[in-house]
Amino acid sequence: MHREDHNDVHGAMNRKNPKALAERVSKAAEAALAAQGYVSPIDVLVGIGWLDAPTVERWRRGQIDCLERAVQTSLPRISEAMKLLRSWASERNLSASPTHYVARTPQRQTLRFSRSGDPAIEALYQTHWVSQKLSEKKRERLAEKASRAPDLVVVQPLNREWTCHRCGGTSDLLMMENPGPACLGCVGLGNLEFLPAGDALLSRRVKAKSTRCAVVVRFSRSRRRYERQGLLVEPLALADVQRELEQRRCE
Repeated sequence: MHREDHNDVHGAMNRKNPKALAERVSKAAEAALAAQGYVSPIDVLVGIGWLDAPTVERWRRGQIDCLERAVQTSLPRISEAMKLLRSWASERNLSASPTHYVARTPQRQTLRFSRSGDPAIEALYQTHWVSQKLSEKKRERLAEKASRAPDLVVVQPLNREWTCHRCGGTSDLLMMENPGPACLGCVGLGNLEFLPAGDALLSRRVKAKSTRCAVVVRFSRSRRRYERQGLLVEPLALADVQRELEQRRCE
């Protein structure tokens, strides 16, 4: 996506039935707004079929350096769609809400959208358009949730013979990186403790108290999806919460 002057330069290249594209952008934006109360550029790119959810997830995990490289169309075409989204949002008097996108990696680096990395372009991609019909408190909650760093995901592999691409070792858990699987020691999560799923109150409180945590998943061949097995949490946080809950039971 490029600035307005960039749009003008490329405008002549970008006229493949603009009315049809406007309708697709509008339909995707309306669906997202109805479902969640706001619209993001990612919602529109997925909704019109230029991106798919698995690709977005790979980008969120830091496995794609910038999102534009994964969008299945040209830069001028993306630029036109984003311009149409802004016009659509303006016509409906939606509020612009800047949102910080953080990678689902231990480093928590800021995710990049554009090939150029231009801050003005990045800011356009990071803007969510929020319905003013929502209360101020609801809008604040949506903004906080959208900017919250996503959960780290650790995999309990079915194949026990995997090796870490960094150190050549292996373990019961791994995290996927661009070059391949990595052990928890190499990604800086080796000192976390596994808390199995089953006690929702304990899991919720430990997750809130632990400054570092990760969701542990395992692939189910029968259901053909990853299923949550538990959490990796800081041992001190787990011990503190267990003690607090035990004291409450004794009172």
